[in-house]
Amino acid sequence: MPEIEFREAIRDALDEELARDERVIFFGEDVAIAGGVFAATPGLYEKYGASRVFDTPISELAMTGAAYGAAVTGLRPVLEIMFGDFLALSMDSLINQATKYHFLTEGRYGVPLVIRSVVGAGGRFGAIHSQMPVSWLMGIPALKIVAPATPADAKGLLKASIRDDNPVVFFEHKRLYSIRGDVDSDEPLELGRAHVVRGGDDVTLVSAMKGVHDCLEAADLLAARGVSAEVIDLRTLRPLDFATVVESVAKTNRVAVVEEGPLTGGWAGELLALVTEHALGDLDDAWRIATANSPIPYSPPLEDAFLPGPDRIAAEVLARP
Repeated sequence: MPEIEFREAIRDALDEELARDERVIFFGEDVAIAGGVFAATPGLYEKYGASRVFDTPISELAMTGAAYGAAVTGLRPVLEIMFGDFLALSMDSLINQATKYHFLTEGRYGVPLVIRSVVGAGGRFGAIHSQMPVSWLMGIPALKIVAPATPADAKGLLKASIRDDNPVVFFEHKRLYSIRGDVDSDEPLELGRAHVVRGGDDVTLVSAMKGVHDCLEAADLLAARGVSAEVIDLRTLRPLDFATVVESVAKTNRVAVVEEGPLTGGWAGELLALVTEHALGDLDDAWRIATANSPIPYSPPLEDAFLPGPDRIAAEVLARP
C-alpha cells in the first residue's frame, strides 16, 4: 500500500468509522466546510452531511458539554478542540461529568466520547498555541490518553478510541501531520500497548509522538559512537504500558524518558516511578529528558533550543557515567 500522510490517516479513520456506525458524529471549529485548519478532515462534511459532520462556534466549553450530552444519549461523538492549549475550557464536562459517569452509574453506562486535539511546539505558534497538556490530565481516573507517532498508529488508535465506551483524549502533534508512512491495516489497534520500534542493548529511550522520531534520530547518532539504543514508542500515555519498558530495562539496565513538556509533574516522572517500583534491581541509571519549567519561546532559535531534540538526547546519553 502506498505511503500516506499522518493527516490522511486521521481522515481515513474518521471516514471509516462514520461509515461503519451511524451513531458516530464529528464536530468542532472549522472541521466541516473548511476541512480543518490542519487539512485533516476534508470531504467528510460533503460525504456525511451537516447532521453528522458540522462546524461549531468558538466555545470549547459549549462544545464539550454538547459532546458529553450526545455521548450519554446514544451517540458516539468525536469532538475536535483545535488546540490542546484550550482544553482547560473543557475540563468541567470532561473531568467532573464524562469520566465519572461510568462510576456513578455503577458501570451500567459509559461515555463513548473522543476529543481530538492538536498539541506540541516547534511550529512557531507561540506560548499559548504550542503546549503539551498531557500532565494536566494524567491524574484523571477512567480517562485514556492516546499519543500516536506514525500514520499507521494514528489510524489504528483513532479507530480504537472511537470504539471505546469511555472518554479518550487523542493528541495529534502538529509537526507530525506531514510525515508519511505505510498504513497496511484497517483494523483498530489495542489501546495501552507500547511498541519497540528499534532494538538495542545499551540504553532504552522511551517517548511518544514527535519524541519517538527524535529518539530514532538520536539512536542513529549514538550508533555512530558505538552505543546501541532501544527505542520504545508508548503510543498511549494513560494507561502507560510500563511492562514493555521494564522488559527492555532488564536487558539494557539504563533508561531515559524523553518528554516534550515541563520537567516538573510530567508523565516521564510517572513512568520512571513505575519502572523503579517494578525493576529497581535491573536499573543502573534512569533519568528524564524534558523541557525547562517555563513557557515555550516564540523566537525560532530559542524554541528549537527549548525542545529535547536528537542532538540533546544523544549528548545526554553519552554524558552519563
